[in-house]
Amino acid sequence: MVMGLSYHSNRVGALAGVFVLLFPVFLPGLFSPFGHASPSTFSEWNTPKPRHLRLLKSALQRRSSKPDQSDLWAPLADEGWRPCVDSSKASSLPEKSEGYIQVFLDGGLNQQRMGICDAVAVAKILNATLVIPHLEVNPVWKDSSSFVDIFDVDHFINVLKDDISIVQELPAEFSWSTREYYATAIRATRVKTAPVHASAKWYLENVLPVLQSYGIAAIAPFSHRLAFENLPDEIQRLRCKVNFQALNFVPHIQELGDALINRLRYPLNKKEPTEGNYLSMTTDANEQRPLKFVVLHLRFDKDMAAHSACDFGGGKAEKLALAKYRQVLWQGRVLNSQFTDEELRSQGRCPLTPEEIGLLMAALGFDNNTRLYLASHKVYGGEARISTLRSLFPLMEDKKSLTSGSELAQIKGKASLLAAVDYYVSMHSDIFISASPGNMHNAMVGHRTYENLKTIRPNMALLGQLFMNKSIIWSDFQQATVEGHKNRQGQIRLRKPKQSIYTYPAPDCVCHA
Repeated sequence: MVMGLSYHSNRVGALAGVFVLLFPVFLPGLFSPFGHASPSTFSEWNTPKPRHLRLLKSALQRRSSKPDQSDLWAPLADEGWRPCVDSSKASSLPEKSEGYIQVFLDGGLNQQRMGICDAVAVAKILNATLVIPHLEVNPVWKDSSSFVDIFDVDHFINVLKDDISIVQELPAEFSWSTREYYATAIRATRVKTAPVHASAKWYLENVLPVLQSYGIAAIAPFSHRLAFENLPDEIQRLRCKVNFQALNFVPHIQELGDALINRLRYPLNKKEPTEGNYLSMTTDANEQRPLKFVVLHLRFDKDMAAHSACDFGGGKAEKLALAKYRQVLWQGRVLNSQFTDEELRSQGRCPLTPEEIGLLMAALGFDNNTRLYLASHKVYGGEARISTLRSLFPLMEDKKSLTSGSELAQIKGKASLLAAVDYYVSMHSDIFISASPGNMHNAMVGHRTYENLKTIRPNMALLGQLFMNKSIIWSDFQQATVEGHKNRQGQIRLRKPKQSIYTYPAPDCVCHA
């Protein structure tokens, strides 16, 4: 009888153990407080442990400080640079348009944004009428959002009305010129040979004849198809005008962004949002002083992790999963994979994990009272990987935690609209930090430079070397981090040859007074 009970107990215990292991698989939502932190492969269930435990323990014991009294939160010094878009001579439309220009843009929101700016510039170079750009369905996020779903088209046309002619739709005689038309066969009106960073001369020699022959030219693909060098000041400043003045988000994105900003600045007056009312969480400024907040763009998704070929501490299972994913997706074309993890880190080529960006922020002086907005889509490794960051910054929020169900429903599943909300909130934050370089990082660095806003750029090579030193103590790590980021907080950096005008707006977009 005793043996029977023992056997029964062991069996129940074994079943319970299996249930505990499988429980998060069947109910992952219970283990993911933030919507973007959802695991996607078996390897992520091997919970990654903190890789820098000595530093983490010290960071968790750091003292709190008052943000208003910290130099960290002080606005950028005025270096005397001002937007120079309006200083260019008045533009005038040509008497006769050479025809219609269509462009088909791929990539995510920020890559499409740069493509729109280039499309306006190309239309100006060719004296052509621009058709509102077509945004391709993103193959990763499956987002079919169009230009008018994301950007305020009336504002776009009005701001640029003195520079180029813009139409939302082609006239009936050209209605045949569609994406489907160009997908079925070789067409004389499609230009698919535009080289990356093509010159103005190339467009005049290769696209203008198509316009003059057919009255229309469709350029696809159109991503990074206009050079940054050897262009007239008028064209360069027009690109700036598009990026920083003409591209406003649609009103409901701005309203939702304003609501999130309000909830970050006035958290003590937080009320339960009324379904469908973006501005339901409001406050009286006399009742509470607005608080400062920082936006962290945490670019640590599966694509980023796989493409970097770095080791992120998830063990053999994670390494195998990333290697397989890398091979399937890029078929051996990831050049970083030929370097060791130590070489990649010392060169600053490994994206910072949530733990590492948290330690960077703690070393710079952000304490556990810091209001942090997380701008991110999906974190590789899920909640397990993001928990260390939250332990350092418990007042961490994101789109899901700050919105009602009906508010989120209007943008849920639309990667471009989700990214637009993050972009808008990022532009209104006191400080912006990006965990790793990328399109969002580049766009935000350029736009905030244009507005003279504080933007901290992690020193990837320095941090890679510091994190490899497993014996480093907190005081040394903190001192080296602070010293290594003194001149990486948004100060003007002049654009060098071949660098993007959208990341380095000086001296093309901002002029020294």
